Amino acid sequence: MDIQKYIKVEKVPGGQLEDSVVRKGVMINKDVIAPGKMRRKIFNPRIILLHWPLEYKKGENQTNAELLKEEDWGVLLQLEEEYIESLCVQILKFKPDVVITERGLSDLACHYFSNAGVTAMRRLRKTDNNRIAKAYGAVIVNRPHELQHSDVGTGAGIFEVKKIGDEFFAFFVSCKEPKACTVLFRGPSKDL
Repeated sequence: MDIQKYIKVEKVPGGQLEDSVVRKGVMINKDVIAPGKMRRKIFNPRIILLHWPLEYKKGENQTNAELLKEEDWGVLLQLEEEYIESLCVQILKFKPDVVITERGLSDLACHYFSNAGVTAMRRLRKTDNNRIAKAYGAVIVNRPHELQHSDVGTGAGIFEVKKIGDEFFAFFVSCKEPKACTVLFRGPSKDL
């Protein structure tokens, strides 16, 4: 096993040294996007990992749009909504429980996912995304039209978000054949 890639050490202040554990699975320092609307505990989740943003593409530095009528602004907003909706519909076809992206995720996409009962997380580090993929048999997908049923990770037993100390952590544990783990160190301070 590549220790550098698949074993992560988390140092969380608070608690005692006896609270330190090795978790068979992945633990990341993230919370769900909409805590009141999205589930924080899912058994046998179907996980989709993305490398593209679920938000409207912003123009380059020198993008100009000339609006001649007041209705043109509404047309621009409608185009943006249709683009986000088409991305979400493509993803929801695969019946995921958890969608994780390394990039941004718009409020509109969050709305579609929460209505469908899907938990979403955004702006995950590449290394964390790779560990989740390795541990649960998921494939990180680069483009929306490339998503296939074989890319969905089904190896996790439990997805759960817990508060440890002052921060929320997402746990992907109880997996069938874990190929990644997390060492959680607790103590009065990060140095100790």
